[in-house]
Amino acid sequence: MSVAGAAVRPSGQSFGVEQGVTMGRITSVYGVKGWVKVYSFADPMENILNYRQWLLRHPDGRLQAVSIDGGRKHGKGIVAHVAGCDDRDKALAFTGADILVSRDELPELEAGDYYWHQLEGLTVLALTESGDEVNLGKVDHLIETGANDVLVVRAAKGSVDKQERMVPYLLEQVVKEISLEEGFMRVLWDPDF
Repeated sequence: MSVAGAAVRPSGQSFGVEQGVTMGRITSVYGVKGWVKVYSFADPMENILNYRQWLLRHPDGRLQAVSIDGGRKHGKGIVAHVAGCDDRDKALAFTGADILVSRDELPELEAGDYYWHQLEGLTVLALTESGDEVNLGKVDHLIETGANDVLVVRAAKGSVDKQERMVPYLLEQVVKEISLEEGFMRVLWDPDF
């Protein structure tokens, strides 16, 4: 996911989980003054700190709106401070929580660029060499590799089989068309692979 700068939501406003995009996870505490370590999905990773209103989704499903009043890059990761949390034991309660930010705060992308969350759930239609179109399933999630991102396509209602596929996200070479409005993408991919 490529995320540039972002507007900061006015303090006190919150959003629901359906308007949120998962941007990272709180992995552990940092120090004794209520700071937490954050694994960021943003690119570059410190851009998660541009969003000061986070909705935390705890492992037990509980939701919690928090404000961030400080943060910085630290070593190979990010550390952040949750407003009003100045104790290590209180901060420990945040560990394992996914960090969601409002979709409304994500910057507009140029034509032809997509956020990962926009691709998840799209039906993947494979164009075969014989000219047929085969339903491979739906994009479940994406994986970042060193060379290129990879679509993880899982079988869904109407798919050709029950196989899970890893399809390289290579625009023009493999991914031929994306229609967010109609909910599909066309790929040049052998259904037997």
